[in-house]
Amino acid sequence: MITAKEKTLDIKDYKLLPEGAPYQLIEGELIMTPAPGPLHQMISANLFKKLSKFIDEKGIGIVLYSPVDVYLGEKNAYQPDIAFISKEETEIIKEDGIYGAPDLIIEILSPSTAYYDIKKKYRVYERHGVKEYWLVDPEMRGVEVFLLNDKGEFSLSLKVYEKGTIKSTVLRGFEFSIDEIFKI
Repeated sequence: MITAKEKTLDIKDYKLLPEGAPYQLIEGELIMTPAPGPLHQMISANLFKKLSKFIDEKGIGIVLYSPVDVYLGEKNAYQPDIAFISKEETEIIKEDGIYGAPDLIIEILSPSTAYYDIKKKYRVYERHGVKEYWLVDPEMRGVEVFLLNDKGEFSLSLKVYEKGTIKSTVLRGFEFSIDEIFKI
């Protein structure tokens, strides 16, 4: 992971990068994020297929996968692995990215980005009102689901490792066995 710490950057600086540049802007710091590995991508594909099918059948919104920029304030431009935006919130989707908090964000942990997903991005997602946040841990074969509570803070709603069922609160009726996302 390479960082640029010479000055605090903002969205205007971030938009000067060439399209496809492997960076995220995290609290004003430009962070290089290497391409994910094959296991990460297989897990992401499994999750996206399940989510996409459910969302399309219900007609309840849009699911997008990385790379797509999610802008949260002036100092954060993230590329979450998967983001769901409800039909009621689709106005946050613009030509050059998502401007505001998706309803659900899924981040798949990688050795080079786990710290940011668990600490910094977690707090920014919380602060900007992401309703549900999933952390997927390929190494431990687990998923932790956090829900935004009435105080505007995330609380752990569900923790499934190795065996069990993952359920979403934001996507009522969406549930599946954890084995389905870790099948290779």
